[in-house]
Parts: sequence; C-alpha cells; structure tokens
Amino acid sequence: MNDLRPLYDRELLLLGAKRNVVLDLWEVQRYGSDSYGDTDYISIYGMRPADWHAKGVRLLGRTAVECTRDRLGDAIGKDVAAIVATRPPSAPAVVVDPFAGSGNTLYWVLRHLPGSRVVGFESDATVFRLTRHNIAALALPIDILNTDYLSGLASISVASDELLILFIAPPWGDAFDRTSGLDLRRTTPPITEIVDFLLHRFSQNRLLCAIQVYEVVSPVSMAKLRARFDWSARRIYELNMPGQNHGILLGTKGWAP
Repeated sequence: MNDLRPLYDRELLLLGAKRNVVLDLWEVQRYGSDSYGDTDYISIYGMRPADWHAKGVRLLGRTAVECTRDRLGDAIGKDVAAIVATRPPSAPAVVVDPFAGSGNTLYWVLRHLPGSRVVGFESDATVFRLTRHNIAALALPIDILNTDYLSGLASISVASDELLILFIAPPWGDAFDRTSGLDLRRTTPPITEIVDFLLHRFSQNRLLCAIQVYEVVSPVSMAKLRARFDWSARRIYELNMPGQNHGILLGTKGWAP
C-alpha cells in the first residue's frame, strides 16, 4: 500500500499548510525523521523534542524549519565565546539577535558567555508571543521584544565600553537556492544593509557580528560583506550531509582578535 501521508519537509512547514500552525510533538518528530532521518533533529534549549514539549514549549511550522537547533547553536556559541576571549578588557558583553525567532541561538550564546545581557527582537506578533511563552516556561534570562530590527537597534542602549555581539540571521526567502546556495545580498532585508546600519549606529562600540551563512555562498556577496569588517573568518559546521551545512561569518569592527 502506498503511503499517502504528506511529507513533513521544508516545503510543507515553511511555505505550506503548516507554516503558521503550532505543531504537535509527532509533527516535529516527523519533520526531523522525514527530512533528516532523526526524530530528535529539532532539539532546542538543550532538550530533545519530547522533553521541551513536556515543559510547555511550542513551535510554529516555519519556526521549526528556521530555528537554530541545539548542535548548531552550541557550535556557534563556542566560536563566539572563543573570539570574545581575545578582546581587550571591557565590561560584560551585550548580545543581540535582531531576528530572534525561537531565541535558541541566544540561549546557546548565553550558555557560553554567562553574565551577558541578552536581547532579541521579533517583529512577527505570532512568533513573538510563542517565543516569549517558551522563554517564560523555561525561566530563561532572555529579553524578547516585539519590534522590528531597525526600531530595536535604534532604541537599545549600549555603553561605550561594552562589547556588542550580534547574531544576524534574517529570513533567506529567495536568497537561497539548493543548487547555487545563498546570496547574502538577497536576504530579507539584505545582510549588507543590516551591517551598514550597525556600523553607523554603534560606531563608538567594539562589534562582533556572527552572520549565519551556508556551505555554498555566492562568492561576490561574501566578498562584499567581509570588506566591511576589520577582521573576519568563516566557520562551517559539518553537522549534515556534505553541501547542506550551515555556518557563520564572524566579523569584528573596532578591534581584531
């Protein structure tokens, strides 16, 4: 007998009927199994799906696709902390995610940089309410605000001696193609536009940007982005099949490791 169940993949959860639906536990596990052969693929906040679901955490279909899962978040947090350890002595860091989504990247950066002030912006009201609910359910010291990235970054207060760390991962939308990879100029909004705003708004601060990239990236878009920093380095995390891995571009302004 043919299996007529829908395939729980990126298309169904990000673009299809499940995009704005709160997923049941079995659906989260099916997405992991159907897409990656692992029912625990969407492990977040340091827990497997069955464990975070039992604590009251819930995800929309699109958030399940777009969230930074634990293995990736842990790797990012470790690399960010390693660069921070090389900075000149200063006050504790301020960590900001302008496109917070689930907030799981902030969770992992905080684990590796305890004592930091951690803030996330989420402009989508539905995602914001669910993420705020999840963070409250887990009693995490993360501040999530319902605002767009421009308003949030314009209003946040950062002392001149504080290191500002930003995890930048706007929606990819049409910027991602399974064959040609990721064009950093076509994200929504363009990553170069975000970085230019940061460099102007926080010109008196030392900055560390951790920008989500893909294993295959448009070389021209990568070169244009790296030219904006005093120092930069690319990290790709071999967590998936070759050619399907995520990573970050680390870039600093006002100092160099």
